[in-house]
Amino acid sequence: MEKGEWDNHTSPVDFVLLGMGNGASLQTWLFFLSLLIYSVTMVGNILIVVLVVADQHLHTPMYFFLGNLSSLETCYSSTILPRLLASFLTGDRTISAHGCLAQFYFFGLFVTTECYLLTMMSYDRYLAICQPLLYTSLMTWKVSLQLAAASWLGGLLISTVVTSFLSQLKFCGPKAIDHFFCDLTPLLELSCSDTSIVILLAFIISILDIVMPFLFTLASYMCIITAILRIPSSVGRQKAFSTCSSHLTVVTVFYGTLIVVYTVPRTTLLRQLNKVFSFSYTVLTPLVNPLIYSLRNREVREALRKAFRKALACTQSL
Repeated sequence: MEKGEWDNHTSPVDFVLLGMGNGASLQTWLFFLSLLIYSVTMVGNILIVVLVVADQHLHTPMYFFLGNLSSLETCYSSTILPRLLASFLTGDRTISAHGCLAQFYFFGLFVTTECYLLTMMSYDRYLAICQPLLYTSLMTWKVSLQLAAASWLGGLLISTVVTSFLSQLKFCGPKAIDHFFCDLTPLLELSCSDTSIVILLAFIISILDIVMPFLFTLASYMCIITAILRIPSSVGRQKAFSTCSSHLTVVTVFYGTLIVVYTVPRTTLLRQLNKVFSFSYTVLTPLVNPLIYSLRNREVREALRKAFRKALACTQSL
């Protein structure tokens, strides 16, 4: 497939996503599981966005970033799961070249943005715990908006660059992608072009997008934990740690699975394991984020109770 073939409208089938398995019973089970995950993910993340916007007590930089993260997870899930659900339901695993390229572009945009956004959230928690007296002057609304915008623009720029290089590749062999979505590594395995430039570019970008944000986040939490341990009272330590424990959990799950996916060799024996970890950070992480933040965060729980009370009062008045 040459560059022009990405724009070829005459070919009805360009790629086949092999997915998670072939058994009919397995497909049915995976469909209902994925549908449940997608429904809970959408409802949970949209609910958090609504709470952050509607509740005045959540109009702080920390919850502004949380609202951005939930918006991101909503878009993130919608890039992969609807197509996956359709393939489980109909058995049609084909995806057009345009569709594959678009899915990869938006997946790259959202996963890159999430890496940067989680880093910005760790910086916010660092200032709140390690520089509490300077927090309000350093983390202003203007700074919060700039950091969030930089995360989205960084993801947009990186995904655009990688996708433009990917669109130049030629695919002339089997077009069966051994994955459940159009990821970079499975696509490069099918290319008969020289992929060295794309691989080098992907390596450089992974340093900028995954390694550097991860190291920055790690350094932030080392400072945070050190500052918490210096607090004399156990109550004070517990209160300080509770403000960042949810974010630390999300960061651990997200980066842990992401690093495994892109460092474990894609050998025959490890391909299925790679898919499981990919499923974890692309599908399960957007699911657990709203659960973690709502269950472990007192202010979010309180805002949720207020919203339910208001909804109940409105229902009773009708």
